[in-house]
Amino acid sequence: MPPEKKEVRPAGRAGRSRVPSYVKNLRGVNNWKQVSEWLEWRGIEDIECITPDQAGVARGKMMPSKKFTSNTSLALPSAPFMMTISGDYPEDGNGFAYPEDDGDLKLLPDLSTLSVVPWEDDPTAQVICDLVHQDGRSVEFTPRNVLKRVVAAYGKRGLKPVVAPEIEFYLVRKNPDPDYPLTPPVGRSGRPIGGGAGYSIAGVNEFDELIDDIYHFSESQGLEIDTLIHEEGAGQLEINLRHGDPVELADQVFMFKRTIREAALKHETYATFMAKPIQGQPGSAMHIHQSIIDKKTGRNIFTGEDGAETDAFRHFIGGMQKHVPSALVMFAPYVNSYRRLTQAASAPVNTKWGYDNRTTAFRVPRSDPAARRVENRIPSSDANPYLALAASLACGLIGMMRKIEPDAPVGTTVNEDEIDLPRGLLEAVDLFEADEDLRDMLGASFASTYAAIKRAEFETFMEVISPWEREYLLLNV
Repeated sequence: MPPEKKEVRPAGRAGRSRVPSYVKNLRGVNNWKQVSEWLEWRGIEDIECITPDQAGVARGKMMPSKKFTSNTSLALPSAPFMMTISGDYPEDGNGFAYPEDDGDLKLLPDLSTLSVVPWEDDPTAQVICDLVHQDGRSVEFTPRNVLKRVVAAYGKRGLKPVVAPEIEFYLVRKNPDPDYPLTPPVGRSGRPIGGGAGYSIAGVNEFDELIDDIYHFSESQGLEIDTLIHEEGAGQLEINLRHGDPVELADQVFMFKRTIREAALKHETYATFMAKPIQGQPGSAMHIHQSIIDKKTGRNIFTGEDGAETDAFRHFIGGMQKHVPSALVMFAPYVNSYRRLTQAASAPVNTKWGYDNRTTAFRVPRSDPAARRVENRIPSSDANPYLALAASLACGLIGMMRKIEPDAPVGTTVNEDEIDLPRGLLEAVDLFEADEDLRDMLGASFASTYAAIKRAEFETFMEVISPWEREYLLLNV
């Protein structure tokens, strides 16, 4: 069901008392009749029909609102979902084959995601779409459908996953030339932002007007921010979202990224979700808190009736310990992602777990037994939220299905120990392709497509000569 939050219209609007409550919903309606009324009440002229590609970039079509509500069939080619971040296409092989006909896929609007686009000058709305084949079958390799597949696997077992993402990002000065390093922005004090401002209210206040726009844009779309803080990096912020359904939360992260970028551009600043945008500064993570609910009882299956930890809790962690290294390419999807995963940094480079231990990959926060959860601290903020959530939940479910026992919890600093994770993109792809349990859970079509894209992105990266090479090799070798 769509959220119950209502939009407040200006006082004095004629007949507003007779307007149905669903028309005032900030986010989502139930059927196409309600769509027409919702759009008409707001005077919406255009609709953006969007869906996330493998990188989490919004792809889709824009059209007049009357066309959208006239039973028009919406279609996209499969190409955008087999494309690298640089716009190239992978070679066929290892189970991947580009479709010879490149036939159309149908866009199926999810009406529960309908909302306004608050940064547009003309009245515009947006809706997130799923992709289906012409015969109605779900398109296996698209990110939103991958996450739905994993959630459905829980549902078949009478379970419902609950997640809460935390997203870190940097504000940086505008930088149209990629040859120059990114630099921190200038805040309202008129001075460049420095590091070491973790949880600083003054650090947040440096960007008051920009943050106000983030809140206003979010509220207009029915998106709920739980908390916002300044992180350790220079100009690094973090937004925490309230816990809920994985698909709904992935949708929110998808929309928040758009929202934050647009708010930053309004203030002549870039917002970046790169894992490691500035050398010498902390990386940006997307931590994922996870718990599992029994659909019949509504109880958290990580906690027994006596308040103790359950077998399911241990096996969930065991599954993550065993399979997250194979899924790392979905948590750290780019060459830049591995610059964040280094020893003695704030990011974990292990597969250990512990109670309230932020140096472990899997942290169990302090909580009441009913709120017992597992935080996956490995994903970086450049990850596609649909794929990161799908991978994390898949690893935990495999653990519960296979009854994988975890190692003993650790209470010491472990992010200075030997690295347990792949050190680079190609190594991560190799592990991903070799994990049959993960492939079965996520879908063979997705796994082969995603792996092919990542190999092609690595080859594109290898064509670029870095400043390090010019500095140390130019005159010395």
